[in-house]
Amino acid sequence: MRFILNSPLDMHLHLRDGGMLKNVAKFSAKEFAGALIMPNLLPPITDTQSLLSYKKRILKAVTGEKFTPCMCLFFKESYTADFLEKAKPHITAIKLYPSGVTTNSSGGVEQIDVKKLSPIFEAMSALDIPLCVHGETNGFVMDREKEFGAIYEQLAVSFPKLTIIMEHITTKASAELLKRHENLYATITLHHLLITLDDVAGGLLNPHLFCKPIAKRYEDREALLELALNGDKKAMFGSDSAPHPVSKKECCGCAAGIFSAPIALSALAELFEKHNKLTNLQAFVSNNARDIYKLIPIEKNVTLEKEEWTVPAKFGDVVPMFAGQPLKWQVKCVS
Repeated sequence: MRFILNSPLDMHLHLRDGGMLKNVAKFSAKEFAGALIMPNLLPPITDTQSLLSYKKRILKAVTGEKFTPCMCLFFKESYTADFLEKAKPHITAIKLYPSGVTTNSSGGVEQIDVKKLSPIFEAMSALDIPLCVHGETNGFVMDREKEFGAIYEQLAVSFPKLTIIMEHITTKASAELLKRHENLYATITLHHLLITLDDVAGGLLNPHLFCKPIAKRYEDREALLELALNGDKKAMFGSDSAPHPVSKKECCGCAAGIFSAPIALSALAELFEKHNKLTNLQAFVSNNARDIYKLIPIEKNVTLEKEEWTVPAKFGDVVPMFAGQPLKWQVKCVS
């Protein structure tokens, strides 16, 4: 059995920098036509010069592959309309992080006061620059995303022409919120379609499935599956593949992040086929993102075949999702 995807896109990807960038970027570049690259490096990408320099490093790391790194800036309260206008030709979006909610987010917004930040959001609306948001508060870990819903609603109502992407949604509440506002969209990860908190901490703790936002309840997963499997036009794939070395995962103070880049398309094909929805995979991993972001990706056809393989235990010093486990589909050809 064979299935061909046209120009798949990963609209939420962490490539890190330095040696880690060289190790992990090739996996995404091999199988995807492009990806939205997260800017939460140390220090974060907050200016055009740093952004263009980072893009050059990414392109060098994926030499020989047909792959477009779509760049975004790390939201700063100091941005002006003039700065945004000059940055627009080089960016696909701007990513807003509440301070301290996830990896390398300490430089984010301390308090999201929509009224105070309105000049930036108005400028982004006028320039048609999408706003990507890590939507969590600093409350109880299972409630953080739901608590952030009120901010999403305020943004959506106050700036109806602003394209707002709720990144890596994990709850039924977010899925319902998505349907209430025309200018709200969402990315959904592979891991949140497959796991719940039981898989992370229901038995022995599995550090390689620990991520932020943390996986939630079964009913939350079902709500995400309904969106993804049906190719809902407001939802798109964003892996949130976030590599950390073993020393940062198998330790006290485990880092948050799941490395799924090498297995993403294989696992998605298996999931969609299991639910008899394989024909909707094209919309979820490409078409919806093209429409939401107004993208024209490079032409790249990825052929998957139903042929079992075993996921390696490690890629360099990074343990992937499903390490050592079999997957029923694999990428056989890229053209």
